[in-house]
Amino acid sequence: MGCVSTAAHVGGSQVLGIIPTALAEGNFVGKTVGEELRVPTMQDRISKMLDSSDAFIALPGGIGRGRKFHSTFSTTDLYFCFNC
Repeated sequence: MGCVSTAAHVGGSQVLGIIPTALAEGNFVGKTVGEELRVPTMQDRISKMLDSSDAFIALPGGIGRGRKFHSTFSTTDLYFCFNC
């Protein structure tokens, strides 16, 4: 995700990194380009991502990445259903 966000930022796109506070304070993430927003929980992160994004891309990763993709996809699908 770091390479993608850096390339987007260098190309002139707006980049927003949404990071749970525990991960940001525990040095689990690298340097953030663009704007950084810290939220209390992973669920808050997904919620804020849905509110702030125009599109999503899923890149290869571990089990956590699959969970986030499924959660985001399911929540987005429900969001559209409730707003029909």
